[in-house]
Amino acid sequence: MISTSARLLRLVSLLSARPSWTCGELAERMEVTERTVRRDIARLRELGYGVESEPGPWGGYRLGGGSRVPPLVLDDEEALAVAVALREAALSGVLGSDQAALSALLKLRQVLPPRIADRLAEMDAAFVHTPRPDEPQIAPGMLLQLATACRWGERTRLSYRDREGNATVRDVDAYRLVHTGRRWYFVARDVARNQWRTFRADRVTQAQSTGHAAELLDPPDPALLVSQGIAVGTYPLYVTILLPLPVERALRLVPPTVGTHRPDGPDATVVEIGGPDADGLAKYLLSLGSPLQVLSPDEVRQALLRRTRELFEANAVGQPSEE
Repeated sequence: MISTSARLLRLVSLLSARPSWTCGELAERMEVTERTVRRDIARLRELGYGVESEPGPWGGYRLGGGSRVPPLVLDDEEALAVAVALREAALSGVLGSDQAALSALLKLRQVLPPRIADRLAEMDAAFVHTPRPDEPQIAPGMLLQLATACRWGERTRLSYRDREGNATVRDVDAYRLVHTGRRWYFVARDVARNQWRTFRADRVTQAQSTGHAAELLDPPDPALLVSQGIAVGTYPLYVTILLPLPVERALRLVPPTVGTHRPDGPDATVVEIGGPDADGLAKYLLSLGSPLQVLSPDEVRQALLRRTRELFEANAVGQPSEE
């Protein structure tokens, strides 16, 4: 005789296979009595499965929506399809919440049978994710390694290349993964320096568990740490502008990952933004589509005026003159 838990899983599988079953049909397929079927249906409802019943001699049971998310029963092909879909969702951000997709994928991969996990690994090796032009490439396997370290709170030996291409190896206490919409960042405590750091996940070449638990004393806000790190990164040139907007509206216009903000009274905000050169910064300021004043430096102010004149002259050509 099969165990109760195995019988319940079998019952869920049958209910998922077609729209409706009579109690007798389920009893026959499962080789139990109708009384056992009714008792198992009651247990499934307690677990959160929305099993609906239809009264009458021709009535039966069907699987509807539950009150909470219950365990799912997936066959090999379904499990593989869900894993691939979650991986693509995490990499593309199509669901808006990349962390949720990545967390769900991590949970699923931990319980996959070896035969399905091996097939998924083969697909990971064969598939190529095409990022947006300004988005760096990151291997799904590496993303999952970092997510695993964060989930289990592990101290990790990180092999990393900085922006100049210099290779370093350091022990870090894994904490969180943050996605900015363009790239993934790994937030961890540098053990040797005792400092919270952010690492671009696409620059991690290897992540290996040291077998020690992470020491996560007084952890920072990971999203804020990443935003501040991006905003104050090293740029050849910085521009300071005054926006006639309160801070909360200025933050929506210029994200904290792009600039640093400080209020200038209740209705204005001073923002500092880094960029590659004066012309590039002028292009970005024009793209804001908002009134603003360049406080410094003068080369960005002149570049902005030059581009504004070029736009005016290009659109003034062919207009009828006023008499």
